[in-house]
Amino acid sequence: MTQHHATIDASTIKANEEGRFGLYGGSYVPPTLQKVLDELNDLYKKCLKDPAFIAELTDCYHNIVARPTNLYEAKRLTQKLGGARIFFKREDLCHTGAHKLNNAIGQALLAKRSGKKRVIAETGAGQHGVATATACTLFGLECIIYMGAEDILRQKLNVFRMQLLGAKVVSVTRGTATLSDAVDEALEDYVANAETTHYLIGSAVGPHPYPEMVRFFQSIIGRESRQQMLDTVGKLPDTVVACVGGGSNAIGMFAGFVKDKGVRLVGIEGAGKGINTPDNAATLTLGRPGVLHGSYSYVLQDENGDVPPAYSISAGLDYPSVGPEHSYLKDTERAYYEAVTDEEALNAFMELSRTEGIIPALESSHAAAYVIKNAPKLPKDHIILMNLSGRGDKDVAQVSEMLKL
Repeated sequence: MTQHHATIDASTIKANEEGRFGLYGGSYVPPTLQKVLDELNDLYKKCLKDPAFIAELTDCYHNIVARPTNLYEAKRLTQKLGGARIFFKREDLCHTGAHKLNNAIGQALLAKRSGKKRVIAETGAGQHGVATATACTLFGLECIIYMGAEDILRQKLNVFRMQLLGAKVVSVTRGTATLSDAVDEALEDYVANAETTHYLIGSAVGPHPYPEMVRFFQSIIGRESRQQMLDTVGKLPDTVVACVGGGSNAIGMFAGFVKDKGVRLVGIEGAGKGINTPDNAATLTLGRPGVLHGSYSYVLQDENGDVPPAYSISAGLDYPSVGPEHSYLKDTERAYYEAVTDEEALNAFMELSRTEGIIPALESSHAAAYVIKNAPKLPKDHIILMNLSGRGDKDVAQVSEMLKL
């Protein structure tokens, strides 16, 4: 079994002090890759100042992603629980079924600007893979997706969708054959082919400039949500909730409210079979700072600093690290993080399906479980806004098998 280690010999890396959130972030990569990342950062910064790029991105969000997505009041769930008023930001209504296309479109536009014709990506639940394949098809780019063999079994529908869209799906059999191992293999490809390849990272993780870049492309979620709350309710939510694996949907949602000190930000990790068991993905709950996949952040580690396999029923949450900005928000207590078990997530999956007629992704079901548990404890004038990050089509077969439906 492959063992990751949360520290890297400083003589083999170049630490970039830019792109840090407090202590966290940076760029811990070989010098040859650092050059490519510096070029990507320069291109990204240039594009942010280019009205033509922003106009093209905005047009893609509207015409391809189908933005703005709806702000939905979950009236039946609110009535059933009898406490706080509950709203969902419906990212499950995005084209391809999740928030992932926001970032994939943005990075594909960067790849097009760079002149690189080959795009690689990693995926766990498959939603980022589908989004990347979609963006590459639209912009005429070659697409290679690395996916753990275990996740391929769990997410057969999304694998076929990627292949339909023209992507080559590479099965990763090393280690636990899940998301972290797919990232390892994608990084090896990137190091070997960086001059001709853009690595389209799907979450707010990895070396600088990826966490900052992914946060920007996903911040459309929070910016839209903030304005929609003001337009619809006339006030900001009291609590904002999102699931956290690597953390892109959560950091995108939090971006709209992080400056509003009266808004409580809550991220929900996968507790798997329980935080008192080895089968969990509760990085911010149980981990400690270290370097993994080119970034300094919270990492699940054993007493020797080795990174054990992460586990969650949700293929999109079983990652043993987390985005560096989430680590910073945790340490500064601007955001709070809790963990939800597989069982709680499954119950929430069923509850949303049968109460609101919405089949949520298992990732989103973790956030929903927190809402279902806590809303009854809160007054009726308290407003909870949850990011419903993806739809559950991809998970229906897995849940059916588990529940013997």
